[in-house]
Amino acid sequence: METLKVYFLIANRMYGDGVRSGLGLAVENHYAFPVIMKGEFPPFSKYMSDNIAWVKDMEGQVYSCGAPAPDNCVDEEGDKLIAEISLEELGEAMRDADYIIPYGLPKQTNEPPPSCSAA
Repeated sequence: METLKVYFLIANRMYGDGVRSGLGLAVENHYAFPVIMKGEFPPFSKYMSDNIAWVKDMEGQVYSCGAPAPDNCVDEEGDKLIAEISLEELGEAMRDADYIIPYGLPKQTNEPPPSCSAA
């Protein structure tokens, strides 16, 4: 099986599910790179910090695009688990991606055209 490189572009309100989805891919021997796109972070629990550390242990990385990560998201040595990345750096990094998944985007307000409907 081919190993894939997958980026998850996550809206903050869904960061937990997006990180866990990346972790699921990492467990399946793929490289996962969840990117939290906006700079406001909800409080991080120990559980979420452990999930982020696990993604990093599996040779992936969780990124923050737009603001520094919260101080309580650190490993046992005190190193931050979330790396900061600029929008330009993210664009360059995603050139090597096999898949880019927009995760947790707001619900669409317009109906899709008839050619896209399931009916």
